[in-house]
Amino acid sequence: MAQRTPPRGMKTFLVIWFGQLVSLIGSGLTGFAMGVWLYQETGSVTLFALSNLCFVLPQMLFSPLAGALVDRWDRRWAMILSDAGAGLSTLFLALMLFAGQLEVWHIYLALAVSAIFNTFQWPAYSAATTLLVPKEHLGRAGGMVQIGQAVSQLLAPAIAGALMVTIGLKGVLVIDFATFVIAVLTLAAVRIPKPKASAEGEAGKGSLWQEAMFGWKYIVARRGLLGLLLFFASVNFLGGMTFPLLMPMILDMTTPDVLGYLASVAGVGMLVGTLVMSAWGGPKRRVYGVLGFMAIQGLFIIVMGAQASILLITVSAFGMMICMPIVNGSSQALWQSKVEPDLQGRVFAVRRMIAMAVSPLAYIVVGPLADKVFEPLMAADGALAGSVGQVIGVGPGRGAGLMFIIMGVLTVVSSAVAYLSPRVRLVEDELPDVVVEIESPDDERAAGKLQPVAAAAD
Repeated sequence: MAQRTPPRGMKTFLVIWFGQLVSLIGSGLTGFAMGVWLYQETGSVTLFALSNLCFVLPQMLFSPLAGALVDRWDRRWAMILSDAGAGLSTLFLALMLFAGQLEVWHIYLALAVSAIFNTFQWPAYSAATTLLVPKEHLGRAGGMVQIGQAVSQLLAPAIAGALMVTIGLKGVLVIDFATFVIAVLTLAAVRIPKPKASAEGEAGKGSLWQEAMFGWKYIVARRGLLGLLLFFASVNFLGGMTFPLLMPMILDMTTPDVLGYLASVAGVGMLVGTLVMSAWGGPKRRVYGVLGFMAIQGLFIIVMGAQASILLITVSAFGMMICMPIVNGSSQALWQSKVEPDLQGRVFAVRRMIAMAVSPLAYIVVGPLADKVFEPLMAADGALAGSVGQVIGVGPGRGAGLMFIIMGVLTVVSSAVAYLSPRVRLVEDELPDVVVEIESPDDERAAGKLQPVAAAAD
């Protein structure tokens, strides 16, 4: 097994990681502030959930092509393109707000454009990390990457709440744009090596469309990876049926400032989880980290919906967010060690597309289900008030609570079913680790320029 210990690799990774950390904090500020603004302006769970759809659907549709392009391009430039495009989307919202013309459809449009650029970010960042970080530290690197999400979750709600009072939504958007500039500057200061072509990579060459589809063929040929991917698709659907309800459910119980504090506490949980993952690296058998901690997360989701208690929801969110970095970090390290680096752009993009493919359906149906079915059922005079309502309570937000319980149970069941599948449980034994080779320093310096797409691409 070739060892990947380039002397500058970890330093380069840390520079990139810092820029992305700053950018994630800025995006967290905007995400929280715009979410509160959208729900308070419309009062509709359906319109709030549609904002999630506008971000997920473009990523699902564009991911295969973006992944193929990431494998053709220099990955640093792919990340620069992603950050620059997302930053301009934020700038568009700021300009609309300054002009006093911001409307709901502007937010949907900006989210969709940002999502398209985001399709380049994740596969490029993941593939670059594989080239810069030694295999034995991939789990820790995955934990570090999620630290940005944890810090954003921890700091953004409280900071955004304070900024909304002092400088308003306009100031929040300007700060977010500035963080994108910082991310682009850090990427401009580094170089990312190019992987040598593998036999699988050579076999997958062709037109842009053929290369995009090769990512799917690669996964289908490896039943353990396919099973793991289908497992994530199922739990993402369940998450899509619950998480869009969390902010509206809490706002039905309390005020936005309390929501901000609760989100910050959940962020502490995620930060704890990322620090644990960064130091520990996850279980030796990474598939156990995925399935075991996902089942625990399902239990916390059940508890979250059990009572209309801010304290209980806060504790459950804290525990759930501890599990999330361990699940994601273990999964990421597993995929990075099993997929050849010159294929990771297209394979990871297809992987993300399939995992997210069911989320749009969840976002479409969750609002009407909550507004028209579960909330009426759990009203004081609803059909379930005398049965389930006697256990979990009745009134605003209790329909969402029941949905949390159902989806939590299904999450635990999904984890158990995946564990009982030999192909998923034994995926690390049945698939060998890939041998990673990095080109010479001269090739690495030459990799700083974005290569054009071949003329034959279609």
